[in-house]
Amino acid sequence: MAEVVLRQAKSDDLDALVALENRSFHEDRISRRSFRRFLEMPRDRLIVAELDDQLVGYCLVLMNAATRLARIYSIAVSPDARGRGIGERLVQEAEQEAVDADRIVMRLEVREDNKSAINLYRRLGYRQFGTYRDYYEDHGDALRFERRILYYEPSREFPPVPYYPQTTEFTCGPSALLMAMAALDEHQSLNTGEELKIWREATTIFMLSGHGGCGPHGLALAAWHRGFYASAWISQEGALFKDTVRNEDKKRVLELVHEGFIQDIGQTDIELHHDPLTLEGMETALHEGRIPVILISTWQLNRSRIPHWVTVCAMDDQFVYLHDPEIDVEAGETVADKQYLPVDRRIFTRMSRYGRNQPLQAAVIVGPRRTD
Repeated sequence: MAEVVLRQAKSDDLDALVALENRSFHEDRISRRSFRRFLEMPRDRLIVAELDDQLVGYCLVLMNAATRLARIYSIAVSPDARGRGIGERLVQEAEQEAVDADRIVMRLEVREDNKSAINLYRRLGYRQFGTYRDYYEDHGDALRFERRILYYEPSREFPPVPYYPQTTEFTCGPSALLMAMAALDEHQSLNTGEELKIWREATTIFMLSGHGGCGPHGLALAAWHRGFYASAWISQEGALFKDTVRNEDKKRVLELVHEGFIQDIGQTDIELHHDPLTLEGMETALHEGRIPVILISTWQLNRSRIPHWVTVCAMDDQFVYLHDPEIDVEAGETVADKQYLPVDRRIFTRMSRYGRNQPLQAAVIVGPRRTD
């Protein structure tokens, strides 16, 4: 059996690409002019499959210039060549091209009635995250799928950080702290009991709605009380999150809790900095074997303006790698989606500011166990 060869498309492939497009689709076809433009676009990728020197498939991948996203815009396999796994190989080659271009996530759209394609994408690890209504020329709907394609390769440069998912909607801070402590002490317990115990110690009582969330002062104290060195970097003085509550009595409670945290910190050697932690400071901490726990706004992740704690595990010239303790099981997320999650350094800088007016930047750096 002849072997299928994958390669980058060339200008000489234009006639064959147009012919394959016309055989494969009755509507929503890519025009000859568009194919010519894609062939000339250095940022995007047009991959073709050859069998017996005949072009039998293609995959067009668009590389977003403003983000780290890649998108499979169109994929087709000749009816005569189906059943050979060419579609799967094209998708995998597209992912590799996107990874080589430093893209983090691959996205695509597929007709909701294209069951074979949907099954292929699901088998390859894609999950549905949305729907485009009236997307195609015949008014058909498109399902939106995505898959994380860029993963961090563990190295000796930074200590490995074990992953622990939060077990409640309000314990991201304790879970992020537990991961940092477990990276420095393999005997550190990672369980729901310890998670909730830290939440009781570190909660700010009121924040947004529902259960109170944890602030940097409380998390630093929780780490210290468990025998670890700790420092806190907070861009604002005074009680945090006061603007998330309207009731004056609740504001006063937040102030009293804050005063209690400050008094308790005064009885320790916790370093309290009223400055934001820079990327350079974060990287220095990692190289020194300390683990940063960072407060972020989740707007860049899921378009929700909620304060959220994550653990920084590693950094390189392009990315900050996070353990995000929140797994949205209903959306199809798995543990693999939230470990060593790569975030563009520029995007992370925006993420690590919570709030619009005088945005809060907060971080806790956990150091090794103390010997005192």
